[in-house]
Amino acid sequence: MTDAASDIARRLGREAEAVCRHYLSNGRRQGRYWIVGDVENTPGRSLYVRLTGPVRGPGAAGKWTDAATGEHGDLLDLIASARRLQSFGETLDEARRFLSLPRPDPPRREHQSMPTGSPEAARRLFAMGRPISGTLAERYLHRRGLAGLGDAPALRFHPHCYYWREGQPKEALPETWPALLAKVTDVHGNLTGIHRTWLDLATARKAPLDPPRKAMGNLLGHGVRIGAATDILAAGEGLESTLSLRMALHDLPVIAALSANHLAALILPAGLRRLYIAADADEAGAMAANKLTERADAVGIETIRLSPLGDDFNEDLRKLGREDLRAHLGPQLATADLSRLLSCDP
Repeated sequence: MTDAASDIARRLGREAEAVCRHYLSNGRRQGRYWIVGDVENTPGRSLYVRLTGPVRGPGAAGKWTDAATGEHGDLLDLIASARRLQSFGETLDEARRFLSLPRPDPPRREHQSMPTGSPEAARRLFAMGRPISGTLAERYLHRRGLAGLGDAPALRFHPHCYYWREGQPKEALPETWPALLAKVTDVHGNLTGIHRTWLDLATARKAPLDPPRKAMGNLLGHGVRIGAATDILAAGEGLESTLSLRMALHDLPVIAALSANHLAALILPAGLRRLYIAADADEAGAMAANKLTERADAVGIETIRLSPLGDDFNEDLRKLGREDLRAHLGPQLATADLSRLLSCDP
């Protein structure tokens, strides 16, 4: 959050009750909280907004939680949801109107907006996300058997992420859906792109969109990294499948290339000694694994294929559970890695 946005959030916190009376008029005060049905001002008692507390940190005024959905946020999030605003800029403008603050000077002309889909646009979108803990994104991952990931730095949640349908006129407004954001980085940790999975608030499954996932930025050769690669690394295709490996083998650093083609083109980090290839069990996955094996062999990196029982490792995790998936993977590991990957639980 920028300094200007942080200042606006602090000002809103000092006026928390007035904000609630204005945007959540169907609620009422009860002690130190404003209680209402949800962020869309539905009558009820599910959502609690703290009216008193410190300026920032735990227990700060303006922090809210919806007991029914597990979502939480600050007053800027609340304003965005209550007014169905479609960008962070619109939210700040609405907050300024409420606080009677002037709009900032427009940016200088040379600072043009980045093209949609550029790495810079991906960086801005990821910066607008928030940690997944307590959000719909965490509920979605739990449904896929991926519990206990915590606030993984590569993953964030955006409550109102744009979605453009295929063939939609450029002048038409995009839809907004909650989304799981996954950060794509290069071997040096620089953000090059972002992967979005849009979610259905009612079911905590993928949203009923076609397709429900899209990527932006520069993905070729890069991926979503969980854990820092040392001398070993596991590379997979889909995000959930690769995260399932991490669930079973918590000390194994992993990277999700996000497709078979991108897995084949993965840029291998310096110092890598052994690469575990966790492709999906289909023809595209086999071809990608073969190409990646050839590239790794050419630079002296040992490769080991990890094979799922089903179509991918997330299917295995959901059917077998973490411990049985761990037992299935054990015999496939190099003997030298058994003690470091199987000796202790996370």
